[in-house]
Amino acid sequence: MDEQLHELVRETVRAIPAGRVATYGDVADLSRAPSPRLVGQVLNQDGHDLPWHRVLRANGTCAPHIAEEQLQRLRAEGVVDDGGKVDLRRYRWEEAVKERPEEPPGLW
Repeated sequence: MDEQLHELVRETVRAIPAGRVATYGDVADLSRAPSPRLVGQVLNQDGHDLPWHRVLRANGTCAPHIAEEQLQRLRAEGVVDDGGKVDLRRYRWEEAVKERPEEPPGLW
C-alpha cells in the first residue's frame, strides 16, 4: 500500500472527534482510499494508537471480534448504542456526511 494513502487514512481516523463515529466507507471517502476494506486493514495493522473505536460498519455495528471493547470505549465518550448498534443519524461525524465537491471523472 502507498505510504501516503496509509497516512491519510490514519489522519482521517485521528480527526474523528470524541463522541462521534464514522463508517469505514466514510473514512475511505474522506481519505480517498479505494475501499472501506483498506481502512480496516490499516486499523488492524497500524491503528493501536488511533481512536479506532470510532469507526463502525455501514449499519452502525461493530466488528464482532472487537464489539465489546469498542462499545465500552464509545459509551465512555457518550455514544449510546441500542443492542450493539449505534444510531448513525445521531452520532455520525459531520465531516463524514458533508457534501464534497464533485471530482472530475477518473480513468476508471
